[in-house]
Amino acid sequence: MKFLFLSSHAHYALDPESKHVSGGAELQVALLAKELVTQGHESVIIGGDTGQAVDTVLEGVRTLVGGKFHTGGWLDTLTALPIILGLICREKPDYMVVFGWTALLWLLAKIRPLFGYQLVFICGLDTEVDGSFGLRHGWRGQLFEKGIRLADRRFAMSDFQDEMFTRQHLSHAVYRSLVLPRKAPRKAAKSEDLLWIGRCQQIKRPHLFLDLAERLPVARCTMICSREDIPLWESVAERAGSIKNLTFVERVPYNGIQEYYDRSKLLVSTSEAEGVPNVMIQAAQGAAGIISLEMDPDRMIERFGAGFCAGGDFDRMVVEITRLLANSADCESLGLGAERIITEWLDNGANTKAFFGRTQLMSETKKVLHVIDSLDLGGAQTFLLDLVSHHDRTRFIPEVAVMHGAGVYAKAFMDAGVPVHSLSPLRFPPFYIP
Repeated sequence: MKFLFLSSHAHYALDPESKHVSGGAELQVALLAKELVTQGHESVIIGGDTGQAVDTVLEGVRTLVGGKFHTGGWLDTLTALPIILGLICREKPDYMVVFGWTALLWLLAKIRPLFGYQLVFICGLDTEVDGSFGLRHGWRGQLFEKGIRLADRRFAMSDFQDEMFTRQHLSHAVYRSLVLPRKAPRKAAKSEDLLWIGRCQQIKRPHLFLDLAERLPVARCTMICSREDIPLWESVAERAGSIKNLTFVERVPYNGIQEYYDRSKLLVSTSEAEGVPNVMIQAAQGAAGIISLEMDPDRMIERFGAGFCAGGDFDRMVVEITRLLANSADCESLGLGAERIITEWLDNGANTKAFFGRTQLMSETKKVLHVIDSLDLGGAQTFLLDLVSHHDRTRFIPEVAVMHGAGVYAKAFMDAGVPVHSLSPLRFPPFYIP
């Protein structure tokens, strides 16, 4: 099987010489693509154009250049589209895979009939599926949410995402994060107290870590904060320069990041919401305890005794960190608990086999097309909505075709995760109403 991934910077994580950095979603794409190759499949990544070689093979994964779609700019995206479509046409993938949010997901869903691939969506952030994304991100977020509904395969990476997909009657499976393999056993002494790592985004609330460093002036703090939201980053960098017990680093490439976790006693997360953050996984590899202000994804911090979640209470987090740093044995115990996340929960080979197996199993589901005269209010329409809402989505994927216009009930069907097609002679060829 051939898997074609669309991911801005995943190729960086496959290149041991790269000095570039990016986020957790791109790392997960790189790890999955690599693992699929080891299991006998073909993986290709279309990446954003940042000046890299045009067609290379890294860790068995072919990497292609798809233009500057990664910038998010109108002109760059429009210019990149013909390049991306040309690569899809040339590569003829069995599966097109998108990890995390992009408005291009909707377009990739629309053009499937032209290329014959199955569209796979893997959820990155919990907020991508909680119903708020379209409200927060305008028309692009709304297109993205429609793209999720139109995808052939959907994967949740946390229990929360699993629950959200279920509530929306969207067929899906659960897939766990992969782990970036270590190059060598951990040897570094725990010379740093607190570590914060992330892209500079509002959702990660980096200023809260600076607040923490100021509240704990004797704690040795390191902050690795790569530019994304430029005004926010500039304010963080300026403020960080005045905090004496804080070392501020703009970027560290993938091949050098693990040693920071290895040297740190505690990883601090101030994020408002995420999925299962890579920083927590890499902290677990480095035997660093995990302190989270807001979230405990899948209760893994509590389950494995890996750290502490403050439930949104900043003062409570400060008190707990103060206590832990005063007791090295407690810090070490949390580090051992964090290591259990890797040894007992996350396994690259098993999770990749599960991903492929569930993709194949989901391929065995049958599409059921219900044809109806209209979707105006009425008894037949109400009955049909109830019927499709109770389909077993592990076996059947319902769709609706309308003979004479959508009617007021169309939105109710789409809200239930059921695509609606118009067969009106005024609309040729038939297309999705969304």
